[in-house]
Amino acid sequence: MGSLSNELIEKARQIRLGIVKMTGTKTHGHIGGSCSIADITAALYFHVMRFDLNRPDRDRLIFSKGHAALAQYSALELLGIIPFEELLNVKNLGAMLQGHPDMRRTPGIEANTGSLGQGLSIACGMAAGAKLAGDDARIYCIVGDGETNEGQIWEAAMSACHFGLDNLIVVVDQNRLQASGTTKDIMDSTGLDKKWEAFGWSVQVIDGHDMDMIIDAFTKAKAQKGKPSVIIADTVKGKGVPFAENVVSYHNCLLCDQEYDDALCALDGRNDI
Repeated sequence: MGSLSNELIEKARQIRLGIVKMTGTKTHGHIGGSCSIADITAALYFHVMRFDLNRPDRDRLIFSKGHAALAQYSALELLGIIPFEELLNVKNLGAMLQGHPDMRRTPGIEANTGSLGQGLSIACGMAAGAKLAGDDARIYCIVGDGETNEGQIWEAAMSACHFGLDNLIVVVDQNRLQASGTTKDIMDSTGLDKKWEAFGWSVQVIDGHDMDMIIDAFTKAKAQKGKPSVIIADTVKGKGVPFAENVVSYHNCLLCDQEYDDALCALDGRNDI
């Protein structure tokens, strides 16, 4: 594992630490799905994307699974775009950071999301717009595996292929849990790779916590021509917070004092999550 991977693993740890600090013991937060996507988020913001808010042709990231915005907020704080103090006000009435991302309130947020299924359509529009403008921006979109229950996801997927949006890269956070149970029990999404292939996409399946694999997958996706790319990332819901890993009740939860202390202890100073 190279120095770049180690740097990004450290960023992912810091993102998870920010997620826990944001929720604390007074705020319900979507810890599970935010922590599962932290490695992907770190790679995107700190290596993969050309992310400069002053550039109209910048790369853009859409969290279609908007309930995982805590990961995005934490990354934006590490980038110096959001003050750390705002993390401690998350979900407070009138605060900059709400439970779902709001582009009117929060710098660095490209679209209002959270009504599941809609973010990919927004990303398709942005990708088509970039092509029409003649710029080389790429649009990245993070989708939950449970979110693929929504029909609009597949309408957008069909549209993206039809219009040859090779500047669009989707990541499916395949943690196999959603709000009230397993994806297999609620709406079986087994074989997502074959489904996306059938819609004409370039497909990769990776370990969503292996930073070398993540970097390599984005490199391959950026080189793809003629059709959009999807990276199906196998992840662990609640990754990095041992008591929350693969436990559905931590999809959206309120931590008690002991859980908060245990989470901070698990994340503070560790590089191997």
